[in-house]
Amino acid sequence: MHHRKLKEIVAGQQLLQVSSKTLVIDVAKRMCDRNVAAVLVIDDGDMVGIFTERDLLRRVVAHGRDPSKTKITEVMTKHIATLDGERLGFEAVALMIELNIRHVAVTGLRDTGYGIVSIRDFALSELSTFERELQFEDEVWSSI
Repeated sequence: MHHRKLKEIVAGQQLLQVSSKTLVIDVAKRMCDRNVAAVLVIDDGDMVGIFTERDLLRRVVAHGRDPSKTKITEVMTKHIATLDGERLGFEAVALMIELNIRHVAVTGLRDTGYGIVSIRDFALSELSTFERELQFEDEVWSSI
């Protein structure tokens, strides 16, 4: 996955996106329903922010804000780490490590415009590769 283009990694992704006027409580419910840790905030087709579980914890819960009265625009991350869909997966991992973040927005996608890659996407890929290598090793040893 590290050598695949980001547009390939997010292909088929059903991106969760919200407007900046959406209430935190509604976004949190959607995140839970879809089992995602981040949403892009899109207004009139333009990406204006990202809202993550970290934002929920640090900017809402830790400050005692009422999620049923707080709009996403008040607590979202406005400086979004982005990479073009033509860039490679390892570049996203390097950026996440450099910035100590878990999500990078992917731009320039043909059909949807945007996507999100998570550090978890790469961790799961590595586990899958490891599992395939173990299976291959078992097959080799079984055939001897």
